Amino acid sequence: MSNRAEAVSNSQALFASGAFTQTLARRVAIPTESQNPARAGDLQRYLSDEISPSLTALGFSCELLPNPLDGKPPFLIACRVEPAAQFTVLSYGHGDVIRGLEPQWKPGLNPWAVHIEGNKIYGRGTADNKGQHTINLLALEQVIAARGGKLGYNITMLIEMGEEVGSPGLAEFCALHAAKLKADVFIASDGPRLTPERPTLFLGSRGVMN
Repeated sequence: MSNRAEAVSNSQALFASGAFTQTLARRVAIPTESQNPARAGDLQRYLSDEISPSLTALGFSCELLPNPLDGKPPFLIACRVEPAAQFTVLSYGHGDVIRGLEPQWKPGLNPWAVHIEGNKIYGRGTADNKGQHTINLLALEQVIAARGGKLGYNITMLIEMGEEVGSPGLAEFCALHAAKLKADVFIASDGPRLTPERPTLFLGSRGVMN
């Protein structure tokens, strides 16, 4: 079996085992509402207690860094470096979500608990963006295992906690840490899909300035 086939097969087995859902449920349970000042501790906890240990287990070195803007959410930069790596990949995710809006959920559903109905997974952040970076990190774990512990390239992860409130401080943060974020290619999973049934791959995206 090729490395690619092994990684795909192991990823499918991991999903079928329920490990993906368990990991996602743990992350959804942290109420990371960036619009709610009372959740500042949860924003920090998501990076320090949940994401950093997961990345460290994959060989990343993690830095939890303050926002250049006073009182705004922190950032996480995680780097995995291999000797003689051919290139560096930069990836991105955000751990904050919109408000839970608990009273508006139908009976039996809770924004801070994963609930499965048929082939749909409910819970705040499952579609934006905890689900995406959880998929990416678990897939990366399988690729590293299939390749005997080596990727052949470096990878840097940037996780922010203020995307849902306009990413305050992100531009300043990237300028301040440009050397750490330098990469040859940027790959991120956060954006629209054309249909729920068909994955959408954008090879270029224009920015927005409000």
